[in-house]
Amino acid sequence: MPLGIAIAPKQAYMIIGVLTLEFRLHGNDSLKGKRQVAQSLKQKLRNTFNVAVSEVDAQDAHQKLVLAVVTVSGETAKVESRLSKALAMVEAISPAELVRCDTEVFSSAGEV
Repeated sequence: MPLGIAIAPKQAYMIIGVLTLEFRLHGNDSLKGKRQVAQSLKQKLRNTFNVAVSEVDAQDAHQKLVLAVVTVSGETAKVESRLSKALAMVEAISPAELVRCDTEVFSSAGEV
């Protein structure tokens, strides 16, 4: 490479997927009961799909649980596949009623 010529680095993009899950915990009257359901779901999602999971809303509500599941990859298809499989697993194993789910996919360059 001749001196004085700079080559721009190849742009690497991250694809970030966020799955927001809202559950109704019928018959639950304590934060301890809610925490047990949340911890179980979070651990199963983390162990199965290697995703980040956190309770993101309604922390003080006994009968409402809102979790965000986040994953990162270099490919949109992998992000979408991982989140759809995570949703299918949650629907199959959750003792709580899933009342809402939203999926958002972003790239480090903007929304996909």
